[in-house]
Amino acid sequence: MAFTSLVLEVPSADAENLSDALLEAGAWSVTCEDAGGRSASGLSHPDIAGQADPSPRARLTALCGTQHDPEQLLQCARDISGVTVRSCELHRIPDEDWVARSRKEFSPIRVSARLWIVPSWHSAPEPGAINLVLDPGLAFGTGSHASTRLCLQWLERSITGGETVLDYGCGSGILAIAAMKFGAARAVGVDIDPDAVAEARANARRNGTACEFLESSSPLTLAADLVVANILTNPLKILAPILASRCRRGGRIALSGILLEQADEVRICYAPWVAFEAPAEEGGWVRLSGVRV
Repeated sequence: MAFTSLVLEVPSADAENLSDALLEAGAWSVTCEDAGGRSASGLSHPDIAGQADPSPRARLTALCGTQHDPEQLLQCARDISGVTVRSCELHRIPDEDWVARSRKEFSPIRVSARLWIVPSWHSAPEPGAINLVLDPGLAFGTGSHASTRLCLQWLERSITGGETVLDYGCGSGILAIAAMKFGAARAVGVDIDPDAVAEARANARRNGTACEFLESSSPLTLAADLVVANILTNPLKILAPILASRCRRGGRIALSGILLEQADEVRICYAPWVAFEAPAEEGGWVRLSGVRV
């Protein structure tokens, strides 16, 4: 099976809306990374007046299957989001090449003094450390994105042993699995994508952790000690009442996948339920965390 990779550069402020629209239009997955104020070629993007555009930019990579015409998919995403895309690159990627490329680009990642994310095809650099062995497939969550690292660091500090953890929008299962390795008694991951749930379950088996992974349509009744959601700003805002209700009073919540300029929007939505502490930031991405009141 062949894939098409759509590589787009847009202002960071438009990245979330366009990402959501690409997924709604039929993209299999969308990844986002900071492109700074420069294009992939290293040249600044000119604005309408011909001046260099200094605004932060994001590079989106959308993976599409053969069932979609990539140009039609992009046009549909433009119509949904209203975002103007100045540049776009199309790459045809045979299935085996996509897997090979992913494996080549994904190396062991040191998250903290004691935690490593180790691809299943690599040896652990420090066998005595906490090594989370991961095969992400098409699911989000490899540890390479700033928002994921911010959540892993929060879990490492917050788990003292015996907690129940809810990972909402679990992707590859990286956060739920890490929670168990840090000493949580129970970790439940939820995702809207059944393929992600299947990959998360496989990753949990790979790590010998007894995590539970559910599709978002399944009933969810637990009251967690810790709730973590590493998704995007718009879903976080919509899910505020649900995520707050799944955290016990006095428990803790961490929210990530938020651009710096969007942090206040999310904070306001959760203000009735969460007393926030100072945010953590890395590379223009923010983690909000606090206590459920």
